[in-house]
Amino acid sequence: MNAPADNACVVRVNVFLSRCGVASRRSADKLIASSRVTVNGLPAELGARIDTTRDVVCLDGRVITPVESKTTLVMNKPAGYLVSRRDPHYTRTVYDLLPSEYAHLVPVGRLDLDTEGVLLMTNDGGLVEHLTHPRYRIPRVYRALVKGHPDAQALDRLRNGVEIEGGTTSPAEVRVCEKRKDTSELELVLREGRKREVRLMCRAVGHEVLRLKRTEFAGIGLAGLATAAWRVLSAAECERLWKQVECVDGRGD
Repeated sequence: MNAPADNACVVRVNVFLSRCGVASRRSADKLIASSRVTVNGLPAELGARIDTTRDVVCLDGRVITPVESKTTLVMNKPAGYLVSRRDPHYTRTVYDLLPSEYAHLVPVGRLDLDTEGVLLMTNDGGLVEHLTHPRYRIPRVYRALVKGHPDAQALDRLRNGVEIEGGTTSPAEVRVCEKRKDTSELELVLREGRKREVRLMCRAVGHEVLRLKRTEFAGIGLAGLATAAWRVLSAAECERLWKQVECVDGRGD
């Protein structure tokens, strides 16, 4: 193996395979253990590090390389925009808010048509898979304006899990941010990512959602972003996204 030229380019083999979208780190370790992975023509060893700028990694004889440069951005999605490339019944999509150079990015999860806030978009397939997989319990923070004033029993049901379409929800973190005459504003932290989960949860405890905004996803918030605005994440922010899923598996660099 060549001597590393830059510590920033040195990662474990399983990290490299995961970030290329080949497999999760755990699955990559199984591939390595079964001698299906080579580095510079030699069988890879568990825990071995490579220099991504010099070393050649192969799986079953096929060279593994990142398919393209990775771009991840965050958008402050407005209500009324579909998280889809196109729909025959609706004309406005989030892609209308982006320049053509980012038309190849895909959303990390979904937001309902009428839900606002943090939407991550990327061409990093491995990142999409990890951030949306339930096992990683990536936090999603929402602000929900609901009808009425949820009492202690309703809040406890949300915190302990409620029955909705598709089964019982995982426990959520919930707090009342503000009470108004006929409505309340709740903050909910969820770690599942089910379709319409917040709306269904609040409806199940008798408090219809009137407005919903995701304020944070995987630690990425809306600071400095006006409605419909977006920005490309820095390399450090992307690294922090990866670290969240890597820490869950207990597989640090």
